Parts: sequence; C-alpha cells; structure tokens
Amino acid sequence: MGNRFVVKAALTSIALAATVSGTAVAQPGGIGPEEINGRPNLSGVWQAMNTANWNLEAHSAEALDEFWELGSLAAIPAGKSVVVEGTIPYNDEGLAQREENRAGWPEADPETVCYLPGIPRANYMPYPFQILQTESDILFVYSYASANRLVEMDEELVAPVDTWMGQSNGDWDGDVLVIETHAMNGKPWLDRAGNHMSRNAIVTERLELVTPDHIMYEATISDPTVFTDDWTIRMPLYRNIEENAQILEHKCVPHVENLLYSDLIGLE
Repeated sequence: MGNRFVVKAALTSIALAATVSGTAVAQPGGIGPEEINGRPNLSGVWQAMNTANWNLEAHSAEALDEFWELGSLAAIPAGKSVVVEGTIPYNDEGLAQREENRAGWPEADPETVCYLPGIPRANYMPYPFQILQTESDILFVYSYASANRLVEMDEELVAPVDTWMGQSNGDWDGDVLVIETHAMNGKPWLDRAGNHMSRNAIVTERLELVTPDHIMYEATISDPTVFTDDWTIRMPLYRNIEENAQILEHKCVPHVENLLYSDLIGLE
C-alpha cells in the first residue's frame, strides 16, 4: 500500500509538472526499456494523424459559409471513416440529438469553450499526448486543456461521481493494454460533427504496440441509451521519434474567457 501511494504521488507530480511548466517530462535516453514487468512499454509521445476529430465517419471537404472570410483556413478537410462498421448505429433519439448538435456547431461543441474532451476523443484530437507507464499504473497526459487521466491497473475502481474524463480501469490481454472507462458525464462530444454518447456509455480501449513506433488503437463504445449496438473505432497512433520529445501545454481557457463569461463582463 505504501509503495502504491508513492507511485501514485509520483505520477500525479509528473502530471502537475506538465501543467505548470507547459511540458511533460521526456523519457531519458529515448523510449526507455522495451518491456515493463514483461509487458510492452507504451511510454512515449503519441499522436493520431487523421481527421477523426472533425468527423469519425467518412466526410468530404466542406466550406463553412458563416466563416467565409477565413477561406480555406476554416474549411472542413475530407477524411475516411475510422468507424469499423462504417457508420455509427444511432437509435432515433440519438440521431436526432446528433443532428441538433451538428446544427449548433461550433458554439455547442464543448471543445469550443475548452471543456475536457472525454474518452476516446482525447486520443485523436490534433495534439500529441504522452503515456507514462510504471510497474503499477499508467498515466496519460494530454496537451489539450492540461487534461490527464490515471489508469488504475491494480484494482477496479467505481467512480463516486460522473466527470468529463470518467474513471479508467486497465488490464492486460496478453500484450494488449485494455482500458475500460465509465462514469463520464455525457457532455463530451466525440468529434466536431456532433457525434455523441450519454452518461451511460462504457468505452473499452485496446492499445497494441504493433511496431516500436506505432500503436493500433481501438475504442468500442457501448451505450444502449443512444445506439442500437456497440460499435468500434480503429486507428494507428504514431510515436514522436524526435530526440527528447515533449508535449507542450495547450492551456485554452484564457482563449475562451469572453465566451465563458460574456454575461459577467458585459459582452453581448
């Protein structure tokens, strides 16, 4: 128990250091040992290279008429579907909510006002994130909004309250890291296209190190409140192989204070 407390405290200190300094600690000497306790070492700086944060489903390039003055800077880039089944199996109510969300973008998207992205969206936003793996727990440190999450590997915890990032419990299936996240508050979107889930969602992630510099990432979403069936996204994550790779803090709250507090500071 004492050693476990020390490890958790150390991991928390690393996360806080990333928040304060604007960087996460780079691994000394590169990526470190190939294995930890006989399991693949996933430690490193990783990033998705796709358009999933725009839309998990297949989509064509599209101009945003309301931002015409920005030209191509504000255009939606085309992208392939990362949904294994091709499309998301919404029920009628879930689809109606997706369309309402989509019509309200960008104002309605939690990303616009720097709310925490939730899981799985945190892993395919257009920013790098860092995995710090120890002999006991695993810490994810995200650039966006200074977010982080600690994956409990020794015991399965039940969250006392719902939060934006939920409670993550992990285990190993052979050499594949499996993480189950529950107790999210139902507010995070899955992308900028308004795809969503409810507070009843359970997200099961699978991370497999397929080469030293590539993780195959899967996330299966189970939420009968919104969907007619479970469904899965799949994509590769790429390691930043730059020497002393770091993540830089994207502390976005100062950028959106006028949006968050317009009624308090007299803005219309």
